[in-house]
Amino acid sequence: MATTVPSLHSLLLTTFLLSLSSLFTPSLSSTDSFVYGGCSQIKYPRNSPYESNLDSLLTSLVNSATYNSYDKFTVMGSSQQDVIYGLYQCRADLSMPDCATCVARSVSKLGVLCSQNCGGAVQLQGCFVKYDNTSFFGVEDKTVLLKKCGPSVGYATEAMNGRDLVLGSMGGATGAYRVGGSADVQGVAQCVGDLNGGQCQDCLSEAIRRLKSDCGTAVYGDMYLAKCYARYSTSGAHGYSQSNDSSHTEGEKTFAIIIGLLAGVALLIIFLTFIRKICGGEGK
Repeated sequence: MATTVPSLHSLLLTTFLLSLSSLFTPSLSSTDSFVYGGCSQIKYPRNSPYESNLDSLLTSLVNSATYNSYDKFTVMGSSQQDVIYGLYQCRADLSMPDCATCVARSVSKLGVLCSQNCGGAVQLQGCFVKYDNTSFFGVEDKTVLLKKCGPSVGYATEAMNGRDLVLGSMGGATGAYRVGGSADVQGVAQCVGDLNGGQCQDCLSEAIRRLKSDCGTAVYGDMYLAKCYARYSTSGAHGYSQSNDSSHTEGEKTFAIIIGLLAGVALLIIFLTFIRKICGGEGK
């Protein structure tokens, strides 16, 4: 009986994540829509200490997202090869229920995309989640992970001047989350929370520079680097949906369900651990 408890813990987490994923439908706001995802090539064996640590990490990420828009965790192991690092970052304008919903959705997608991979990352419209067996905290990374440019508006001076004004204002602003608007142009940019101010500025400057050079006269542009992103849209061609009142209501309901599920999982794990100790004692 004692040897089956770790697999039961994994099963509980999987069931928990599947339960969360069943709460989401395509009718939710675009904050939960998929942007990109990727996995490391190295795999870990099933029922290994690394798998157990990954379960703990992902549970911590989902739990923390109910009250923080950004957090990072390190789960230690009995050996260095079992140590795992992870973080999540929600878009700063999201409510906490919407943040928790987005992170839970990301974790659920990671379980499908990166099964048994030692590292993985998923970016949704409203949040970013990453884990790896090598620390990436505080490391600046300007690798382009996704570039998307809309159709060209041609030589539209007013639109392009407005775009350049918005991108320039975001590049000259401070803070990890930046928004801009001018006439029919909207923009948004954000760094991952583990970067310091200088690293964030450097990353966003590169993302904005790439938007201008790579997307040219496109009606919209998205530039996602490994540790930041910058986006713009002209004439509402690629708007950035923010939570409205109805999605807040649904988010609050989901938030309450998530809290209940977390509490239930914790109680089940405590119970199984108690049973294991009893059975272990009787086996002696």
